[in-house]
Amino acid sequence: TSIPNTSNLNPAECDPNNADGYTKAVVSTQSTGASVMEDMILQGVPVDVQWNDIDYMSEHEDFTISPDRFADLPRYVDYLHMHGKRYVAMMDPAIHARFNEGYAPLESGLEMDVFVRNNTGDVLIGNVWPGDTVFPDFLAANTSIWWKTQLSKFSKSVSYDGIWIDMNEPQNFYDGSAQGCPWNDPLEKPPYLPGVRKSSLQWQTLCMTARHHQYRHYDVHNLYGWSEAHATRAALKYQRPDNRTFLLSRSTFVGSGRWAAHWTGDISASWSDMAATIPSLINFNMYGIPLVGADICGFNGDSNEELCTRWS
Repeated sequence: TSIPNTSNLNPAECDPNNADGYTKAVVSTQSTGASVMEDMILQGVPVDVQWNDIDYMSEHEDFTISPDRFADLPRYVDYLHMHGKRYVAMMDPAIHARFNEGYAPLESGLEMDVFVRNNTGDVLIGNVWPGDTVFPDFLAANTSIWWKTQLSKFSKSVSYDGIWIDMNEPQNFYDGSAQGCPWNDPLEKPPYLPGVRKSSLQWQTLCMTARHHQYRHYDVHNLYGWSEAHATRAALKYQRPDNRTFLLSRSTFVGSGRWAAHWTGDISASWSDMAATIPSLINFNMYGIPLVGADICGFNGDSNEELCTRWS
């Protein structure tokens, strides 16, 4: 059996020690997460890192904090640091398309022209957790500057130690865009179609004719998560040049391991999915991504004690 040659890939960033530690994710409210974390600390249960899914955001908007569910998040993160713990916040790439309502990340992004456009030149509108959204073009140099600025501003409110980037295939709840796709263009229906769901390249992502600054989406779709990881790692190094920071990405490509770890996404709480994660993790190591993991106990569906015990 031949061993893949990854010598042409740049070495990965050295992750912080807590990346290999015990972590806990919260997807509900701050009070619930804080109560569980405080109990774990008092009882001496090993835990190194607190993670938050998008529930901490206001209306699922990036760079915001929910005033109802997570009003004291900044102080809670300080509490974690005081006890030697670390904090990782989730960020989705899609930005809520609240035009003319003073949402600063959107307004500054429009001014800097950082968003993907459709084939007619208008900003492409998709739909993700906040509702209608726009998508940053991370292959454009000015987008990295804009992204770094937004993350730096947010870090002044919440002193996070790492970032968890999700939905970055990119996923889109519209098939293509709110404006539709130009179906007469051969990029939307190429003569060869791989085995994609619903026999559609646009299914839950962008139109293939969508315009990045120098490319069509058809040519760079698989690089979206890769390019977001690159921009996010640069932002983290700017914020903490003397510290090792953590970055986890759902979508990766060959070479992503230089900047980010990878996890296998929303797997099911089932024996079959647990078995499938074993070759999956090994494969990603061969792709040059050294730090890879799966949701222990699964994500979708109800787990059970025996499955969790075997999985961990």
